[in-house]
Amino acid sequence: MPINTFLGVFAKSPLKPLEDHINIVHKCSHGLLPFFKAVYEQDWKTAQEQQKAISKLEKQADEIKRELRINLPQGIFMPIQRQDVLDLLTQQDKIANKAKDISGRILGRQLAIPKELHKSFLEYLNRCLDATSQAKKVINELDDLLETGFRGRELRLVEDMIERLDKIEDDTDRLQISLRRGLLALEKDLNPVDVMFLYSIIDWVGELADISERVGSRLELMLAN
Repeated sequence: MPINTFLGVFAKSPLKPLEDHINIVHKCSHGLLPFFKAVYEQDWKTAQEQQKAISKLEKQADEIKRELRINLPQGIFMPIQRQDVLDLLTQQDKIANKAKDISGRILGRQLAIPKELHKSFLEYLNRCLDATSQAKKVINELDDLLETGFRGRELRLVEDMIERLDKIEDDTDRLQISLRRGLLALEKDLNPVDVMFLYSIIDWVGELADISERVGSRLELMLAN
């Protein structure tokens, strides 16, 4: 995005670039769905194409992050501090980075997910992505929050959305425990190194939800101030 255009966006809404960023981050994380579909089928050519798409979106998110950091005015007159915007941006960006890391690790090792875990892993992945979707919804309410002076009905709506995000993250913790137990039962029949990597992938997918919750927590702290 050219600098002049970017500054023009700030003139219309100082929070719009933050919303643009989370929208790209959301697309990036949800690229894991077609990626893992290919992984399940052990179609590594398609998996590679999907991983490239995830990496491209991650780079787009990085570009928005860089422009926002450079061009975010020092003296924004609004009920949110410049550093708070940057802190939110940092957390959002970690979601895209994690999606890229997950797909890169799986592809690099051509790591297959045991068929016995396909259903439970997909349920877990989808619930973690529900958290990234909820984080996107929360951040996209910022313009309306700004218009209402961060109070009233819109504030209550956002607080309810953040509470919903917390509940989704709780669900992912429960699903992760169940998935790890399923993997434990299969360990003796799997390559020990693959088992180690599978536990790592389970943790990383869970971090998508953890980071999304931190986005909500960061915003909640800002609202409290």
